[in-house]
Amino acid sequence: MNGLLRAGRWVRWYVRELTDESAYDRYVAHLRRHQGPDAAVPSRREFERRRTDAREADPREGFRCC
Repeated sequence: MNGLLRAGRWVRWYVRELTDESAYDRYVAHLRRHQGPDAAVPSRREFERRRTDAREADPREGFRCC
């Protein structure tokens, strides 16, 4: 049972990293580490909006097809 739980956690971690689902968690940790525990943290929705806007604005990303 212990090995099955460990495998399940690894799969969950791998999928979150592969899909970049953990980007928000890393961003919040970064803000708190560098700006303090009381740092203003944007909502998940605002974070994703900013990230999408930044990708669309950067032509090197290849975010758009045209």
